[in-house]
Amino acid sequence: MQPILESCCGLDVHKFMIKACIAKVPLDRPPKLEIRTFFAMTSDLLKLKDWLAKNEVEAVAMESTGVYWKPIFNILEDCFDIVLANPQYLKKVPDKKSDVRDCQWIATLLRNGLIPKSFIPPRDIRELRDLNRTRRKHIEIMASEKNRLQKVLEDANIKLGSVVSKINGKSSMKMIQSLLEKDERSREKIAEMARRKLKRKVPQLIEALNGRVTEHHRFLLRFHLDNIAFQLEQIQELDEEIQRRMVPFQKEYQLIQTLPGISKTSAAAIIAEIGTDMSQFPDEAHLSSWAGMCPGNNESAGVKKSGRTRKGNGFLKGILTEVAWAASRTKGSAYSAIYNGIAKRRGKKRALIALGHHILCDIYRVLTTGETYVDEGAEAVFKRNSKAREGAMIRALERSGYTITKVAA
Repeated sequence: MQPILESCCGLDVHKFMIKACIAKVPLDRPPKLEIRTFFAMTSDLLKLKDWLAKNEVEAVAMESTGVYWKPIFNILEDCFDIVLANPQYLKKVPDKKSDVRDCQWIATLLRNGLIPKSFIPPRDIRELRDLNRTRRKHIEIMASEKNRLQKVLEDANIKLGSVVSKINGKSSMKMIQSLLEKDERSREKIAEMARRKLKRKVPQLIEALNGRVTEHHRFLLRFHLDNIAFQLEQIQELDEEIQRRMVPFQKEYQLIQTLPGISKTSAAAIIAEIGTDMSQFPDEAHLSSWAGMCPGNNESAGVKKSGRTRKGNGFLKGILTEVAWAASRTKGSAYSAIYNGIAKRRGKKRALIALGHHILCDIYRVLTTGETYVDEGAEAVFKRNSKAREGAMIRALERSGYTITKVAA
């Protein structure tokens, strides 16, 4: 191994304390290691910062251990080159394990340039990422509350979900609110609560709302409805803050929305995960691999094994899957043609991941070039696929000994 850093530091991070090892010698000599222990409190982290500066440390490496690396990163990022490493990349040869040996091993790998650097966006993007991930969690909490609401309705033999398509629609919510009252729900009242196409289903709604609602059910219904209303307020507050934080990124924000299937909410979430500076990734293939939106690469002895996608960025993968579903339903778009072509052969789930990969690659190109996305249309995709199938058939026939002659139509 050829060392590349004269002075570097490896940190073994824990919840309450940090083991730090500095390797500081000329490149042509064996490293001299100095090890110290610091607590995770802010005062000790500042002492760690001063100690690193005193030893003229060029770079610092540490594992991405839960959330415990974040306070250290926030304090050291302005003064040192921080290498945040995936713990899987730091596995050492089996040996007696201790915190001291771990920080020594990290420092040794860093000194020789053997630790791949994880992508850490700037502070403003990290804060935007926290807001978007919090919003997503509140969406999940609200979905759970709606499921519990449905369970209470079923327990009371209210079959509203068998008549309406969305239990959380405006008409449905009015009808559920009416269940909190003990008054009889007449045909006229139910007809007033029904909107648009539901007006045709008034007889079915009357039957569906004829259940056995007790005081226990009313208490639970009121409780879940209040929780849903509270979550809606929280999500609206987060949306306002996200839009305020998106002001510096309006150009990229508008560019991403030129792709089919990407809404304002999705565009903000995508920028929060990948940032706006695409120079962090060599090309779109690296970005897709980092996100876990491309087939895995597992080959041994010339045999390709499972092509299962890697874990990648779970939040970004979820957003891209939602976007891919919306784009696949955009009539006449290239994305809908790509999705339908793959879904016929490989199934809907694989088609969504493949389309998400296409969309992420297009996002990379749009952010790199600064030009809006131009949809080539479904017809162009059909022609390209037909030409590819034609070529494959000709090659198969030629391998079987046939001579193919193309005749002009």
